[in-house]
Amino acid sequence: MNVELVATSLSMRHALSAALDVASTPTTVLLTGETGTGKEVLARFIHQNSQRSALPFTVIASASIDLEQVEAALRHGGTVLFDEIGSIPMETQGRLLSLLEGAHPSRVIATSHRDLQDLVGRGQLRSDLYYRLDVFPIVVPSLRDRKEDIAPLADLLLQRAGKNLGRQASRLTAEALGLLESQRWPGNVRELANVLERASIRSRGPMIEGGELGLIARPVDASFFPTHLPLNLDQLERLAIVEALRRTAGNRTHAARLLNIGLRTLRQKLNTESQPTELLEVAAP
Repeated sequence: MNVELVATSLSMRHALSAALDVASTPTTVLLTGETGTGKEVLARFIHQNSQRSALPFTVIASASIDLEQVEAALRHGGTVLFDEIGSIPMETQGRLLSLLEGAHPSRVIATSHRDLQDLVGRGQLRSDLYYRLDVFPIVVPSLRDRKEDIAPLADLLLQRAGKNLGRQASRLTAEALGLLESQRWPGNVRELANVLERASIRSRGPMIEGGELGLIARPVDASFFPTHLPLNLDQLERLAIVEALRRTAGNRTHAARLLNIGLRTLRQKLNTESQPTELLEVAAP
């Protein structure tokens, strides 16, 4: 298993469980989540745990897609990963859809850090292509929402950094680990790996001190609930929407799923004139 697939947290365990459930099937998978969360790693995990594991795993860059490469890859019977499918040019989407709907033996996985339903609503992604890919969706959680995974992830990433640098792997002091756990990690696991590799290079001993991480300590996030009471139902609804949008980095599709409401309902609530400014700022694309 790749190091980025540490799954101590409940959110990552859910994602990994879903990946294992779908791995043995030929079903198309859509992996969504922020940049650096490990979507491609999870795609490779699905491939490695499938009956196609001995066949090729081909990554297609959607922004510069080569349809001849796609057609050839779909013939090999392995897994074809369309990386960041939200970046595919509009003029290419119809032809890609035709290839995907044709007879071929390969498994298709797509990834995106963008809200694909929002792209459909903006006319930047064909709805039929979206529904062709959104068969078995899995949300890969952000690192800030799986902080229980930071300590074991750090240990494994430090082992990898030591191997790459040709030296014994460093370890973290309690202060350094606390500093890692206080961060927001907009670059997610990829950013964490970079920070730890730099710290491994800077470190003068077997232990990495907090100051060698090159990070600034952040205060623990305060509760998003206001301190004044009472709260009425309208206020509680607004707070729930704000928190869902915060947890999903403004992704309305994922926020709607967290709230157990439809995307259209969420949009209607966001477009209501009575919504406070801070809610609309969090929801802005």
